[in-house]
Amino acid sequence: QGGPESAVSQFWSTRWNVAIMQANGYVVVLPNRHGVPGFGQAYNEQIAGDFAGQCMKDYFTAIDNIAKEPWCDSDRLGAVGASFGGYSVYWLAGHHDKRFKCFIAHCGIYNTESMYAETEEMWFANWDYGGAPWDKNPNKSYTDSPHKSITKWNTPILVIHNEYDFRIPVTQGMQAFNAARMRGVPAKFLYFPDECHWVTKPQNGVLWQRVFFDWLDKYLK
Repeated sequence: QGGPESAVSQFWSTRWNVAIMQANGYVVVLPNRHGVPGFGQAYNEQIAGDFAGQCMKDYFTAIDNIAKEPWCDSDRLGAVGASFGGYSVYWLAGHHDKRFKCFIAHCGIYNTESMYAETEEMWFANWDYGGAPWDKNPNKSYTDSPHKSITKWNTPILVIHNEYDFRIPVTQGMQAFNAARMRGVPAKFLYFPDECHWVTKPQNGVLWQRVFFDWLDKYLK
């Protein structure tokens, strides 16, 4: 999920397409974790200043419960996401305790400290992070930034990022990819030089799907 205050509901896109995922043989788990609308204002706002807190516990609860089902193969789980979902993937990469066999992160935040001074959407950075990284008493969004757990990364990761993404600049994806490779983690970088924070061009959508499923199939099938 992106936003991070965006609920998973009925949707269709050339990028995140649940029907295509299911058609390729995958069980899809879409948890509406803390920080999304539909469960009250307090639930929606809980995530502000707590990116690495309750919402991450919700992800683990969701996947652990589904993994117990007889129709789910707990030895072949992957995690994918974009924007805040990309941040989530980077964070999970350092904390998942071998739950997942591969990751895909699109336009995600890797380093919240450098991201704060890079984004064009400063209001959301101040709201979501609870202030600047140089403020007194930095909150968990900074102290538990994904880049600080890079030494724990050990799972293959596909990083996708777009040149014209000014919400979460392409340097965030480059940092994550370079750090993974330098740590010896299997990693691939898919770069769209003509896209913004989304994938909107039809041919780019085709390439997205091909690379997306090539990566998942390689490690989950």
